[in-house]
Amino acid sequence: MRPSPVISAIGTGALAFGLAFSVTPGATAAVVPAEPAASGGSATMLEALERDLGLTPLGAEALLEAQESAFETDTEATEAAGDAYGGSLFDPETQELTVLVTDAAAVDAVEAAGAEATVVSYGTEGLAQVVDELDAVGAPEGVVGWYPDVERDTVVIQVTEGANADGLIEASGVDASAFEVQETVEAPRLLAEIVGGEAYYMGGGRCSIGFAVQGGFVTAGHCGTAGTTAESSDGTGSGVFEESVFPGSDGAYVAATSNWTGTNRVEGSSSTVSGSTQAPIGSAVCRSGSTTGWHCGTIEARGQTVSYPEGTVEDLTRTDVCAEPGDSGGSFISGSQAQGVTSGGSGDCTSGGTTYYQEVEPLLSSWGLSLVTG
Repeated sequence: MRPSPVISAIGTGALAFGLAFSVTPGATAAVVPAEPAASGGSATMLEALERDLGLTPLGAEALLEAQESAFETDTEATEAAGDAYGGSLFDPETQELTVLVTDAAAVDAVEAAGAEATVVSYGTEGLAQVVDELDAVGAPEGVVGWYPDVERDTVVIQVTEGANADGLIEASGVDASAFEVQETVEAPRLLAEIVGGEAYYMGGGRCSIGFAVQGGFVTAGHCGTAGTTAESSDGTGSGVFEESVFPGSDGAYVAATSNWTGTNRVEGSSSTVSGSTQAPIGSAVCRSGSTTGWHCGTIEARGQTVSYPEGTVEDLTRTDVCAEPGDSGGSFISGSQAQGVTSGGSGDCTSGGTTYYQEVEPLLSSWGLSLVTG
């Protein structure tokens, strides 16, 4: 068994798909995630982009092509920025990539790589240090969580109505000018559900498969502890949670033990997972889960700390994609690049909401896993 290191989100982006298992030559059973519930329909990723982002079919395809090009430019611009790199932003409307830098001397190199450049004070590393100071204090009553807003170069602390973050900010030892306090009606919750009929089961609960890896799949850590057994939706495939971290992080590796064959295909879509390149903030991202199917939105922030009733999780990625109980563990994808596995959120797919995911790259690198991409 591999060691269980503490998982921390790192700066690599990826697309997220709902994982599908199917019959392959020599396989003894076929395992396909159950059809999404009525709230999600059976929309494919492109259809979900059209519905959730108000795009035409051609517009959805053009956006994915522009994002793929931006991912390549972002890699070059990040290298060009060097130590001055402060984050990346993608605008789905203008389809422009902006790379933030903490030193004006890096502007010319970034623009030569094909990206716009903006000078900021903190950047991703500076904001991450501020978040670390808050994490060391912990969330007091009335504080929902906090996240770095890279675009505005500040750390946003979310509080319930009537609450304040004065004590938290003072205890952190960071100058108050680094923060913005916002009231919110969000009440983040984990998205596992004790129901029957879909996806995979673990001890009477239900979650969603994230991405196929060699030997099994990755999913959310809160879905099961190490040693928990997992079963496919039709009961023919089985596995066991070999690695699981929650709280702190929210990721798990389920090793397939019988009749579970992984593919790089995605339920309800002809698209396939080809890698795990991290999408810039602002990029369109889609989520597939066993309760609500395909839903899309944009990446709002990375490095969010979320205070769930069951425990605090750090380094999550914040999106405006909706999700519902049972979608936990399901995949977040941008184009063909795996991004992460669904952790939790607030709201639903009728009124909309906020959903957080655990980045997939830390799971792969911490446990020596490889995505199934062929």
